[in-house]
Amino acid sequence: MKKILSILVRNRPGVLSHVAGLVTRRGYNVESIAAGPTENVDITRINLVVSGDGPILEQVVKQVRKLVDVIRLDDLTDDEAVTGELALITVKANGPRRVEILNLVNLLGLTLSDVREDSLTVMAAGTALTVDMAVNGLLPYGIVAMARTGLVALARPVDGLGPGDKAV
Repeated sequence: MKKILSILVRNRPGVLSHVAGLVTRRGYNVESIAAGPTENVDITRINLVVSGDGPILEQVVKQVRKLVDVIRLDDLTDDEAVTGELALITVKANGPRRVEILNLVNLLGLTLSDVREDSLTVMAAGTALTVDMAVNGLLPYGIVAMARTGLVALARPVDGLGPGDKAV
């Protein structure tokens, strides 16, 4: 089983390490972790994707919620959520293969980020499936380097309100 957690924390040094450490100390597999600022500079959002047995993962959620710097934790696993991922992929691109790669970049809707004499770096952004398609499409050309952000997610707003907001 896999859980997608969206965690709002106080923006302090060591909080990300504390959250990740709590999860890994208990032997759970962190499939992806992404953290960054929110619309409030004092708050950071951590998106965490963990896998393991259902009842054990429920314990992870309870333990993370107890951390002092955790403001809010939303389990987006079964909710409708807006998700995305980004990857930068550098591929070998010399000779006639360069044109093939550029055609694939256009076909998949990727963004050309860097052009060198013997390589191209492209950006894939969208769902995890979109990024996987880009990686699989470029794999035969020889991926030199790749960096992926991991999953980022937000709860889908209801009636224009964010998660936890109340109509006045």
